[in-house]
Amino acid sequence: MLKIAVFGAGHLGKFHLNNWLEIEGVTLVGFYDPDDKNAAAVEEKYKLKRFSDIETLLDAADAVDIIAPTIYHFDLCEKALRKGKHVFVEKPLANTMDEARILVKLAKESNLKFQVGHVERFNPAFLSLKDYKLQPMFIEVHRLAQFNPRGTDVSVILDLMIHDIDIILSLVKSEVSYISANGVAVMSDTPDIANVRIEFSNGCVANLTSSRISMKKMRKMRLFQKDAYIGIDFLDKKTEVIRLNAAGDKNAFTFDIDTNNGKKTIAIANPVVEDGNAIKMELEAFKNAILNNTQTPVTVQDGFAAMEVAHQILEKISHKQL
Repeated sequence: MLKIAVFGAGHLGKFHLNNWLEIEGVTLVGFYDPDDKNAAAVEEKYKLKRFSDIETLLDAADAVDIIAPTIYHFDLCEKALRKGKHVFVEKPLANTMDEARILVKLAKESNLKFQVGHVERFNPAFLSLKDYKLQPMFIEVHRLAQFNPRGTDVSVILDLMIHDIDIILSLVKSEVSYISANGVAVMSDTPDIANVRIEFSNGCVANLTSSRISMKKMRKMRLFQKDAYIGIDFLDKKTEVIRLNAAGDKNAFTFDIDTNNGKKTIAIANPVVEDGNAIKMELEAFKNAILNNTQTPVTVQDGFAAMEVAHQILEKISHKQL
């Protein structure tokens, strides 16, 4: 049995606890949370031991799941790695780039498993496209959320947009060549709304809009490539693929259009989106990487890359506000 220690039992931490209890091959040895009232409620509900000392909990575990506020990520990750514990940490990887660099170095030297919680990688809508060749040259993203003071310890870039940055970097295998960005702080001390343009060396361009003060929720990504348009709705778990008819488009709706180059057949497909719990899937992937000695699906380097772009965006915004 793989022994798991949980650090942080707040709103998201409870989702993690619920999912760990459903995953076979692991046992929860306890949790750490400095909030006495919340910790007492967690102890009562989950019948799980609360540890008041970080080091003691680390010693009792094989791996850690860190869902604490971002400012504590570095300290907890560093302690875990130095004690030889595998690490799962929620995004963003760390609070500062210097902290992130140290964690990348420590993780590499330790030869331990390290996974960053970019949960949209496990969204069933995104997973439904695994058999498609995705090579986007233009990307349009809208991620809108209603205001919640719980997430305002970091900017909307590190809170929401970083999900899309990670997905885009996983698809576009090219270096970032230029970033332009605008952002406005409305309800908090950091940007709550942001619009960003990222240009890549291979010519791909991504436009991202994120807001955490919207009246409605939206999590949509549109990919445009030479042979197809792909729409992904992360919120409603739907995908759509429109492209020139190919041999594999057996379950697609097709129609013909006349062009200057003759008649073309267009195929519209809606890939099957299977039911799935993204948080449970990412935690299971972490467990499997440890037990099978394989690479985690979202590595510490992936977490660093997304965070690096996010901080470049924040730097662009701060320069405009001077």
